[in-house]
Amino acid sequence: MSHPQLDNLVRIGQLKTEAMSEEECQGLLRSGLRRLEDAGLKELSLESRFDLAYNAAHALALAALRFRGYRSESRYLVFQCLQHTIDLPNEQWRVLDQAHRKRNLAEYEGDMDVDEQLVEALTRVTREVAKRVKGLVQGS
Repeated sequence: MSHPQLDNLVRIGQLKTEAMSEEECQGLLRSGLRRLEDAGLKELSLESRFDLAYNAAHALALAALRFRGYRSESRYLVFQCLQHTIDLPNEQWRVLDQAHRKRNLAEYEGDMDVDEQLVEALTRVTREVAKRVKGLVQGS
């Protein structure tokens, strides 16, 4: 099934088309769900819970993109495409955007500045992404 907005990103070289792999999508879904579950473990540090929730969101977003027959080398673009792959509302996407910026500061500048409110919001949005991706991948 063609997606005009995603096809436009292919035309400008931001995405690539690649046939969907059921095995890859299922593996990304499992990985995302496992990380999301671990992100809820309150005995872990806040930073670890953030990392787990962020990486769960990325694996799930990538599963949705791959399910639609596209691939990206940009983590940020994988999140941006959620509007088109699973119809994620903009206000939820903005939480992922904020988490991505915080993740980059931590990765590239060593500045891990997360709080409980962000981790809870990220986990909540990731649960919604998981629900939608699970329905997409397992409903095929």
